[in-house]
Amino acid sequence: MGDRRQARELALQALFFFDMDKSDPDKNLLDFCANNEEKLTPGVKPFFLDLVKGVVENSAQIDALLNKYSKNWKLSRMPVVDRNIMRMATFEFLKCPDIPPSVTINEAVEIGKNYGTRDSGSFINGVLDRIKLLEGFE
Repeated sequence: MGDRRQARELALQALFFFDMDKSDPDKNLLDFCANNEEKLTPGVKPFFLDLVKGVVENSAQIDALLNKYSKNWKLSRMPVVDRNIMRMATFEFLKCPDIPPSVTINEAVEIGKNYGTRDSGSFINGVLDRIKLLEGFE
């Protein structure tokens, strides 16, 4: 598994934890890093931190886009895994111009298939594709 995939999967786990424990995100991040120190290698940790901190810091903008483009789904009703995968991908659209949007979507769909429900891949693909097209991320 590549470093970026590893970083995305660990970021998903951290964001899932943050979604369940809404206390101090900084403390939660420190705890998560301490508990996953062996996985957060020098090739993984910088992108992991960019994703986690970026999603937290840009959550209002990210969630607004997800709400706008997820037809008939409120964020609060989405599966936690799907919601956080799409948050990471939307952050990549917004703040990581070096990553092609098609790569971001492919990674999100694959992670969704591995960690989500049977329908996660197609749901994630649909929402992210709408964001990409209608917000002009090419």
